Amino acid sequence: MIDALIGGTLHGTAEQKTGQAGKPFVVRKVRTPMQSGEALFVNVICFDKAAGAALLALHAGEPVHIAGTLTPKVWTPPQGEPRPVLDMQAHAVLTTYAVQRQRKSAADAL
Repeated sequence: MIDALIGGTLHGTAEQKTGQAGKPFVVRKVRTPMQSGEALFVNVICFDKAAGAALLALHAGEPVHIAGTLTPKVWTPPQGEPRPVLDMQAHAVLTTYAVQRQRKSAADAL
């Protein structure tokens, strides 16, 4: 696994699910741009309550940065060329809303 920080835009809607042990988790897809102009989709799973709440609160198309462990894989469609795909277990989620809130808190503290 790779410890990584990815940035991109949210794709689709988040889903909250419950594991076999009864522990809730959130799954989401993030579209990350590449230098070639194409994009990779990152399948994100999150067990952390705060990070999961952030993923659930955001809508498709919103920018986001996610920190966590990244696992590269290959996906082969039924009729097509193999494509790279990334799976990430998220530990932290950073959004523009969080940055604005931190800046306001810092300004209020002065």
